Amino acid sequence: MQKNIVVIGAGTMGNGIAHTFAQNNFKVELVDVNIKSLDKAIQTISNNLDRMVIKEKISDLKKKNTLKNITKKTKIVNTSKNAMLVIEAATENLELKLQIFKDLDKHYDQSTILASNTSSISITQIASSTKRPNKVIGMHFMNPVPLMKLVEVIKGYETDLETLEFINHITKIIHKIPVEVNDYPGFIANRILLPMINEAIETLNHGVSSVKNIDAIMKLGMGHPMGPLQLADFIGLDICLSILDVMYEGFKSPKYVASPLLKNMVLAGKLGIKSKEGFYDYSNSKKAEVVSKQFQ
Repeated sequence: MQKNIVVIGAGTMGNGIAHTFAQNNFKVELVDVNIKSLDKAIQTISNNLDRMVIKEKISDLKKKNTLKNITKKTKIVNTSKNAMLVIEAATENLELKLQIFKDLDKHYDQSTILASNTSSISITQIASSTKRPNKVIGMHFMNPVPLMKLVEVIKGYETDLETLEFINHITKIIHKIPVEVNDYPGFIANRILLPMINEAIETLNHGVSSVKNIDAIMKLGMGHPMGPLQLADFIGLDICLSILDVMYEGFKSPKYVASPLLKNMVLAGKLGIKSKEGFYDYSNSKKAEVVSKQFQ
C-alpha cells in the first residue's frame, strides 16, 4: 500500500490528524493558506511529540521521523495528485467545504478518496460538489486526535463499499477504532453529546446550579471524565453552536435549538479555551480551575 496522504487545514484537528498519520509512517502533506498556521501546527506537533518522548511512549528517533514525514504546503495545487487519501479538516462551514471539495475533485486522481472530518455536515451534500460521490466519505476524528481512539466513519448516500472498507482498514493501521454510521445531521457522537451540553448550559442559564456543580454532578454521578461545560469550552462554544444549528436545520426539532446563553457567549467572543474565556477562565492555565467572572 502506498502511504501518502494530504490533510487540508492546519488547525487543532488538522495538525492532530497529520501527527497521527505521520507517526504511523505515512507521508503527509499538510495544507493551509496561512503559513503562520502551518508553522504553529508543526510546533504543536513537535511539542506533543516531546511530551510523548518524556513519558517514554516513543523514542527521540520516532519523534524526528514523524516530523520528517510532514511537508507544509500553502496550496492544494502544489500537492501530489496521486495521494491515496485527502482528509479535509477546515472550519465547520458548508460553503467553504463545498468549495474545497470542488477544488480537490479537480486536482486529484479519480482513484483518490476524499474524506471530511466534519462533525455534523452532510457527507452526501459535500459529495455533491464532486464528480466522484462514491469516493467521498466522513472521517470524524475526536479531539485530541493523537490520544482518542474513535473515528466515526460516515457513509454518504453514494459512498461505495470499496471506499468504506479502505477507510476502515486505514483507520486500524493508525491504531484507531472505526465505527460506521449513516449520514444524518450530527451523526451519532454529536447528536447525543450536543443536546446534553446544551441542556447543561440551559441549566446554568436558569440558575439551577453553578458551573462547577453542574460539571461535578456529571463527573461524579455519571462517570464523565470532564463536565459538559468544561467540555463545551474544550470543543469551542462557536463549534457547539454551529453543530446545534446544523442539527436544527436538519431535523426542525426544538430539542436542537441552541440555548440563548450559548448564542450570547459566542456573540461576545467567549468561545472557551481558544479565546481564553468561556464558562471557565483560561488566562493563566488551560485547566478548568477558575470559573469565568460572569458565572461567579
